[in-house]
Amino acid sequence: MNWILGITSVLVLIFLVNNYYRKKRFKNLKVNLLKNWGKQKENEYFNFYIIKQYFENNFRKDQSYHQISERTSVDLDIDELFKFIDRTSSKIGQQYLYFKIRTIETIEKLKKFDLLSNLFLNNEKLRVNSQLILSKLNSQNSYDLEKLINDKPIQKPSYLKFIYTSSFTSVLLIILGFFNPIFFLFLIPIFSINTIFHYKNKENVAYYISAVSQLSKALKVGKELSSFDEIKLHFSDLSFIKKVSAIQTKTEFVAFENQLSNEYALLFWLIIELLKIQFMIEYIVFFSFVDSISKEKESIDKLFQFIGEIDAAISVASLKSDKLENCEPKFTTEKHIYTKEITHPLIENCIANNINLVNKSLLLTGSNMSGKTTFIRTIAINSILAQTLNVCFAKEYSAPFMKVYSSIRITDDLLEDTSYYLKEVLTIKELIEASNDKNPCLFVLDEIFKGTNTIERVSGGKAILSFLNKKNHIVLVSTHDIELTDLLVKENYELFHFSELIENEELIFDHKLKEGKLKTRNAIKILELYKYPTEIITDARKTEQNNFG
Repeated sequence: MNWILGITSVLVLIFLVNNYYRKKRFKNLKVNLLKNWGKQKENEYFNFYIIKQYFENNFRKDQSYHQISERTSVDLDIDELFKFIDRTSSKIGQQYLYFKIRTIETIEKLKKFDLLSNLFLNNEKLRVNSQLILSKLNSQNSYDLEKLINDKPIQKPSYLKFIYTSSFTSVLLIILGFFNPIFFLFLIPIFSINTIFHYKNKENVAYYISAVSQLSKALKVGKELSSFDEIKLHFSDLSFIKKVSAIQTKTEFVAFENQLSNEYALLFWLIIELLKIQFMIEYIVFFSFVDSISKEKESIDKLFQFIGEIDAAISVASLKSDKLENCEPKFTTEKHIYTKEITHPLIENCIANNINLVNKSLLLTGSNMSGKTTFIRTIAINSILAQTLNVCFAKEYSAPFMKVYSSIRITDDLLEDTSYYLKEVLTIKELIEASNDKNPCLFVLDEIFKGTNTIERVSGGKAILSFLNKKNHIVLVSTHDIELTDLLVKENYELFHFSELIENEELIFDHKLKEGKLKTRNAIKILELYKYPTEIITDARKTEQNNFG
């Protein structure tokens, strides 16, 4: 009797210790959430190959208004931007947030998302409680849930009927064995054959096991989040929770092995494993589970979106609380971009600028490092954030709802034997095709056709930029080619420039946007500043004077 009391006492002690440390971890997490509110994540490793999976594999991709292409993503440093924006608490939320900043949906969906974000912005208790729940899905394995949504289901083997027959035969032999023990002997060869099929199927189970385990966790998290009245009011349809709950038993059975994490469970696991082999339970349940997953793929995706939407909304609420100036965008149906004190969120102490384009596009000139490319990127990035997260880094922002295309970072492709110029041609061809869209587009181009000679670059560039600047499309182009300014001012392009000063033998950039075309030339002066030989400087000035006035 004493030993029973001793074991009970030890078990109670273990429970109390575990409960104490669980509450302590919970408390520390809560403190950190409050401390880090409105701040970037620190020491976070971003595995973009995994983070991007939900976006890249999403079966609803074609249903959106517009998807930011990989080329535009690279041109605008979207991955780096994501690192700044991401304040999610779960891996599901992280994957969904990435999907969100690469996917422009409708204004209605955007406004609904903003309401949710503001709910968390103004309700600290709800926000923290939600974050604590979401943090249960912050392990690396939580990334795997996406597989159940977007991967093709494993095909049923042709010999599945044999598996059912084997299972039925084992049950029959056991029943008969109670009447005649000799029937028990026939279980041995069946067990041997079943073992082969059982462990052959382990590869399939192993592929799903992490994802399945996360589905079970995600369902619990979804149920907890949906218990909050404020959240329940925001989501009109939560029926997917009930539908996913219907397959929970199968889910937990498939994920059973993943739950056994200590040596005390070894004996129990062994007994269960023997039973699973003899009666092919795992095999039968697994393919029944695959069927259920296929049938409820949409419900699982809705669960994923539900969790992701909440986490992403909290992340944006944190972004709105950041020290950087931000505002809610206004959308117009006119060909009009207006910004006041717009900045690039990734540039520390970024110089703010204003722009007001009415029925016109923008042609921007200036020297290297003056800020041309950064500025057109700034407008494009804020346009994307406005349409995906309903936030801009400016005091004011007004523009149409636009599809965003770019041609900024172009490189030749040695593997495909594609020259720089040909790569430019192919990239800009995509923009030309996109311009046929009846919806407004924002085209962002840097140094068009710099892979060819000056005469053809200017001639071809003028023709293309005139072509793109039609309907309600807006073009933002930066260039060194002053010749384009005179040609395009007649084609509804507004001229702006960035310039630099040379004071006390020092190059100074103010990064302030100025109206009109660039009138000064400092390139040769900069060569002189950096101690180029006098012979080169003299020759350059002479050539400039004789040929270009």
